[in-house]
Amino acid sequence: MSMRIGLIGCGNISDIYLLNAERFRDIDFVACADLKTEAAERQAAKYGIAATSVDALLARDDVDIVLNLTVPAAHAEVSLAALENGKHVYSEKPLATSVADGRAILDAARKRDLRVGCAPDTVLGAAIQEARRLIDTGAIGRPLLGLASVLSHGMEHWHPDPTFFFKPGGGPVFDMGPYYLSTLVNLLGPVESIQATGQMGFAERTVTSEGSPIRGRTIKVETLTTVQALLSFKSGAQVTFLASWDVWNHGLRPMELHGTEGSLRVPDPNWFGGELEVARERGDWTKTNVADRVLGAANWPPERREHANYRGAGLAEMARAIGEGRPHRANGDVALHVLAVMAGILEAATTGRTVAVAEGCERPAPLPQADAAALLAEPAATPNGRHAPAGAA
Repeated sequence: MSMRIGLIGCGNISDIYLLNAERFRDIDFVACADLKTEAAERQAAKYGIAATSVDALLARDDVDIVLNLTVPAAHAEVSLAALENGKHVYSEKPLATSVADGRAILDAARKRDLRVGCAPDTVLGAAIQEARRLIDTGAIGRPLLGLASVLSHGMEHWHPDPTFFFKPGGGPVFDMGPYYLSTLVNLLGPVESIQATGQMGFAERTVTSEGSPIRGRTIKVETLTTVQALLSFKSGAQVTFLASWDVWNHGLRPMELHGTEGSLRVPDPNWFGGELEVARERGDWTKTNVADRVLGAANWPPERREHANYRGAGLAEMARAIGEGRPHRANGDVALHVLAVMAGILEAATTGRTVAVAEGCERPAPLPQADAAALLAEPAATPNGRHAPAGAA
């Protein structure tokens, strides 16, 4: 059963969702909208769908799910409007910029018996799912501790308008944190409490991205740009989470987890593929590459194919789950829990207090390869328009 998708927010991230749409069996984009009319018209012409106003899209009878790709500050408003118009909603991360708004979205959905999904869906990729399998089968024993790190020098050197990244609801915790925290929740279960410290490394940022309409302009920083947090999980595991846009260079891996019987290195959770490494006790690292698996092959960017980028998989999996009457995996409860963790990290960093996470969630079900393959169209479309076997594009 194919679900018809209306996209709101035709910025940078919309291309990968629209480009990947042909890969997936159960989604069909019919319309797009943006406050900037020219942005919607550009994407509509490029991908062969209708361009409308936001209000018109919300009122359409041929839209089952609204894909909310607006800036984070507008996520709650747009998601609530979609739900009020009887549409399921799938949002880019984060679910909202406050826990109260996140709760309001889930409450509105439950009242109307509608679904809420939320990125990141990279947790459905072959790499994170293999990490999940390794942990669940005891490859490292009981997870005890770990380190997750997302470190760079910000967004102003590449994004055409990075202003919102440095405002409340932005920063490395809210922008990149969802990838790392959603992965940890999928691997270890929900977070119970948080301790943290943080700082703003630079009071202002200068936009240096080539071609930016605001190149040379300075942005006042209004959110923490460096955070070091200790996450205590209900399972007993403890993970240090480092998130910073004040780092020029570093040598840390994205994620390492250590258990009673071994250690696991997890690749960058911003992508769907990559190479995992496992060491048993004092043994050497054993590498596993998932490039031959569904949602694991490199496909992005089209001209170089360095990363596996199947954004839209979570939307497709939610569409299939609606048709089958079962829970979906990139769901609102997980997104609300991750939002509460992010808000808790900032609260702990600014107050110096340990913060308990009140919003819980169930650890999502794993995604077996057969179920991942069932999401794909046959054959799977490649970015250059040619076709390849499902999962190999």
